[in-house]
Order: sequence, then C-alpha cells, then structure tokens
Amino acid sequence: MSAIKAVRSVLAGCAVKAAQAEPATKPTTPRLRADATRNRERILAAAREILSESGAEAPLDEIAKRAGVGNATLYRNFPDRTTLVREVARSVMDRILVQAEQGLVDGSEPFEALKRFVHVAAEERIGALCTMLTAGVDLKQDEQLYAIRARLEEVVEQLMQRARQAGQLRADVGPGDLFVAVAQLTRPLPGTGCLDLGSFVHRHLHLFLDGLRTPTPSELPGRAATLADLRNQPAPVHG
Repeated sequence: MSAIKAVRSVLAGCAVKAAQAEPATKPTTPRLRADATRNRERILAAAREILSESGAEAPLDEIAKRAGVGNATLYRNFPDRTTLVREVARSVMDRILVQAEQGLVDGSEPFEALKRFVHVAAEERIGALCTMLTAGVDLKQDEQLYAIRARLEEVVEQLMQRARQAGQLRADVGPGDLFVAVAQLTRPLPGTGCLDLGSFVHRHLHLFLDGLRTPTPSELPGRAATLADLRNQPAPVHG
C-alpha cells in the first residue's frame, strides 16, 4: 500500500507542476494579436503618408520600410495594392466622419464646429484621396467606401446649415465649395516635393474660412458648388 501511495503522490505532484506551468504559455496568443494589430496600424499610417506623397503607385516595399515591418507582414495584412489603398481611404474618411459627427453634438458654436472639421480634414490629408484613388485603382464600386462618403456629405451639409441658420456662414456657398477648397489646399503640388508646404496649410485654411463668414464683403461669381458637381459617376448599383 505504501508503494501505491508513493506513486499517487508523485503523479499528483506532476499534475500540480503542470497546472502551474500551463498559464505561462497562454498569454502568447493575446500578445501576438496585439502585435499584429500594431503592425496593421503602422502599415496604414505609413501608407497614408506615402500614398499622399506619391500616389497609388508608390512602392509597397517603401511603405513596409517606413512602417518598420517586413514585406511579408505587409502582404499578410494587405494581399494586394488595391486592398491597401481601399483600407487607407476608408480609415481617412472614417476619422474625418467621426470629427464631423462630433461637431453636431459637442455644443460648440456652429461655425467653430465647421472650422474644426476643416482643419481635421486637412490633418488627414483629404486632398490626397483623389491621388490615391487613381492610377488604375478602381474603387468606384466599393459599397462601404461609398456609404462612408455619403454619410460624410450628409453631416457636412448639416454642419454648414447650422452655421448658416446661426447667421455665421454666408448664404452663397455650398458643401461642394468647402470640399473643393479643402482638397485643393491639402493636395500635394507637383514639383514641390523639396518644399515644406505643410506648415502653411492651416494658415491658408484660416484665410479661406474667414472668407466664409458673414457679413460678406462681396458677391461671389457663378453659383455655389454642389456635391453632385463633384461626383464623376453615379452611385454604385446594389443588388
């Protein structure tokens, strides 16, 4: 009987040691997931910068290098160029949309909310989206991207309407005017790669925004630009 008890005691001790050792291996999965999430975020951030600077045909290995990851990690997250460009466009528009929606509910003065949105859109380099979405990358039928854009247009119209009703925004401008100006002021200029123009963007945006305030010093020529004027193609067909 003593021998049997001794064997049982040894087996019980092994079970306890195994149970104590087991938790040390479990945290590896969450840690790997966190690392993968950080890698994906770094790739998107680097891609946003480089695609803004060089367009949709920018070298993917340069994006991986700036993100501090290997090419294999980049392709594991984004198997092709179109997927990467699409995700960059979505992330940019998502962040801009969050700021626009916040302006409707934060209780600030209507024109101040509109002004904050414009400066955030500049920080996100919204003017470079057109550059990203060219060079053979067809995202016109991306339903999710279209839905984000439609919601963004709706919210910006509401921001402008609130400012107009408060007597703070001139009546002869439309949301198309706003998007055209922001896009032009934040789009990389050809032949200026060696110049640091980024430091002037917010200054020039401020000048533009001052021109939107009432009272209006002069009448604008032509008509207000609408969002329909900015669309080159109709909405994607669903179903």
